[in-house]
Amino acid sequence: MTLLAISVAAFIALHLIPYFAIGFRTAMVEKISTGGYRGVFALAVLASFAGIILGWRNVEPILVYDAPSWGFHVTPLFVLAGFILFFASQAPTNIRRLLRHPQMTGILLWAAGHLLSNGEDRSVLLFGGFALWSVIAIWGSNKRDAVWIKPEKQPVIKDIITILIGATVFTVFMYFHETVIGVRPFP
Repeated sequence: MTLLAISVAAFIALHLIPYFAIGFRTAMVEKISTGGYRGVFALAVLASFAGIILGWRNVEPILVYDAPSWGFHVTPLFVLAGFILFFASQAPTNIRRLLRHPQMTGILLWAAGHLLSNGEDRSVLLFGGFALWSVIAIWGSNKRDAVWIKPEKQPVIKDIITILIGATVFTVFMYFHETVIGVRPFP
């Protein structure tokens, strides 16, 4: 459990640098260049992600709470919405006009969905940590960027394409979920 906890904390801390450690990031870029910083950042994120995977697999789960019986059925809907919002954050869509932080909102939905269907300690640590990260990142981004200037209105086809991409990637991921993660995503 220690490896999982350290890895989740490292992953989150690394991703909070743009909101709360801008001076540190600037100093690192000045010292090792933008490309060097991105390379070190990417390696650190990959290492923390590998630690999350290894830590997850090495924990013998202990039940913390009983997930609601309906949780297993709504989790895929939360995750689907999370995938769509993740892709919407990367494209010019009207979804970005409705939500200031679609990517972090998507991560929050993904995490909340998993907490509705998993009540063991490792899930609470992982998904609770990611839910907390998304809330802190939204707050930090709002504080850093102050006023939100909504993007320009986009043709609806861009939203439709983004939803189709998100749904397609979700479908592929769900197909391989049990093989990759080791957990059946559907009843």
